[in-house]
Amino acid sequence: MGIVNVTPDSFSDGGQHGEAISAIAHCERLVEEGVDILDIGGESTRPGAAVLPDDEEWRRIAPVIKAAVKLGVPVSVDTCKPSVMARALDAGVDIVNDVQALQRAGALEVLLAHPDAGICLMHMRGDPSTMQALADYADVVREVGTFLADRANVLRTAGVAPERIALDPGYGFAKTSEHNLELLRRQRELLALGYPLLVGLSRKRTLGDLTGRPVDQRVHASVAAALLALSHGARILRVHDVAATSDAIKVWVAGGGRGALFADNSGI
Repeated sequence: MGIVNVTPDSFSDGGQHGEAISAIAHCERLVEEGVDILDIGGESTRPGAAVLPDDEEWRRIAPVIKAAVKLGVPVSVDTCKPSVMARALDAGVDIVNDVQALQRAGALEVLLAHPDAGICLMHMRGDPSTMQALADYADVVREVGTFLADRANVLRTAGVAPERIALDPGYGFAKTSEHNLELLRRQRELLALGYPLLVGLSRKRTLGDLTGRPVDQRVHASVAAALLALSHGARILRVHDVAATSDAIKVWVAGGGRGALFADNSGI
């Protein structure tokens, strides 16, 4: 899953693709690099980010989505706003990637109105402006798993087919670096929930804490984290650096990594 941030203030690439023409070119480049899913977002979810009005978020991403759905790969919209979800799905988007796990009023109803759409439910406490003050867990893996299971059950009860659902433990969202590393080490425990895992560790602060490198120098650490996430059961990797990650996965699979990946899939 290749990240396309149509924002001026995202933590890693804010402003690089803030204009539609640049973001569309980035989508095309990611397709050339072998991306499987394009994930398009118009609102930053970095710690401390302010909430964007619905119409402004849609204004940013609308032309990018309309171009991206013609590129021959599935397209995801990264949003928590029901009105933006609805407009994106009506425009041909395939997947909703919601950092608030469809908790906003009206979000579930939007998904139910589009019975072919996929959904990724992510764990986060609070919102980007408050989440880092809420990083307090007795057992981060257990608590993340309980939240995700509860949200998936809400969807299943409403009639959403299980094969439409993926789960994201929310690395970096209301979690310290220690929490993120504990989640990564024990990520396979989340496979018991019975859904594919989407993982986004690309360029995040935890990698900077480990390496001492600024955000624009975390490609190598991001690729290593992606391979670790795969080895611990991830099925979708949300990344900035598609070509580098894809090359690493090819080598990893050729060397036996695929066998390790499917050695214990817990029913998935």
